Amino acid sequence: MAAATLLAAALGASPSHAAGPIKVVACEPEWAALTKELAGNQASVYAATHALQDPHAIQARPSLISAVRNADLLVCTGAELEVGWLPVLLRQAGNAAVQPGRPGNFEAADHVTMLEVPTRLDRADGDVHAEGNPHIQTDPRNIAKVAQALGQRLAEVDPANAAAYRQRLADFQARWGQAMQRWAQAASPLKGTPIVVQHKGFPYLEAWLGLRQVAALEPKPGVEPSSPHLSAVLQQLQGQPAKLILRAAYQDGRASQWLAERAKLPVVVLPYTVGGSDRAQDLFGLFDETIDLLLKAR
Repeated sequence: MAAATLLAAALGASPSHAAGPIKVVACEPEWAALTKELAGNQASVYAATHALQDPHAIQARPSLISAVRNADLLVCTGAELEVGWLPVLLRQAGNAAVQPGRPGNFEAADHVTMLEVPTRLDRADGDVHAEGNPHIQTDPRNIAKVAQALGQRLAEVDPANAAAYRQRLADFQARWGQAMQRWAQAASPLKGTPIVVQHKGFPYLEAWLGLRQVAALEPKPGVEPSSPHLSAVLQQLQGQPAKLILRAAYQDGRASQWLAERAKLPVVVLPYTVGGSDRAQDLFGLFDETIDLLLKAR
């Protein structure tokens, strides 16, 4: 047993790999859900965060450190979304198999076209990410691209079950493609809808559905809205009317409610990720719920 453990360590793999399902740690709920779709019983999946947490700010608690220490595969968004906590977590876990650059480290943002890539980096501009806006999970077209890459990575990390991963990937992509057609058709009335967002976390949703952002409640990304800024947004809406205010389920609702009461606009609280509402318990439910909430509020 000791020899097997040493061999696994030398190969940069978790020694638990051969004992049963591979162990996967997903940084966000959407990637935990996607991994479960693609891996089925071949993987044990641990989600580092839940839908009502801000994924920018997570504590490296002992249970999370232990999960990463024993993981065969780490699935995260990347694009600096987890920069405030993941490097510390990786260092404390000390698992060579899931360090950046290793097959056991998968970043979803590497496989999609990033939006809002800054032309300059200045902390005075707020919480700006060098690689672009990391909230890629709100566009199902991105989910399809990430699924393709993640299915291949699962097969690479666990080649003994490669055929099963390929089959599950093909099945998922077929079901996902049909769902995307259904969502696109249902959401067609939303095209061109002017919106206010609490945080600039919806550019991919906006690009997919053709929503038009006219204002943001945060004066800069990650900066809490002040009373003067909210008053300025309210005045701005007199010349640039909006129909909806969007915020994610994990975000504080006070600023959006303040504006809603004065501008007479509905607030749409979107699940934003899997688990963000009772209905959004998987990826399909996430987008079913998102589309329905937007249509009902417009």
